[in-house]
Amino acid sequence: MVVRTRIRAFFRQLVLLILAGASIAYFGFHAVNGDHGIMAQRQYDDQKRDLSAQLADLRAKRTALERRVALLKNDALDPDVLEDKARNLLGMVHPNDVVVLLPRN
Repeated sequence: MVVRTRIRAFFRQLVLLILAGASIAYFGFHAVNGDHGIMAQRQYDDQKRDLSAQLADLRAKRTALERRVALLKNDALDPDVLEDKARNLLGMVHPNDVVVLLPRN
């Protein structure tokens, strides 16, 4: 009888250790590979870096466009810029201008 209770106690402890080890392995695996784990965090960081670079590029483009729009406002309208744009859009020149045609590459 004493042997049976010791065997039962041993198997109970063994089962508890196996369950504890399995639960630690389960949660450890998901801490690394889960939806919010270490690997996912690295992917989010990479995506954040790419999107930050894209945002900086878009901000630079927006700043350039805002500068171009500021040149076309009435209070800051540069007559040379207006004349150049009108000539390019309309394809007309002043009678006293010399036109030099360059071949396109």
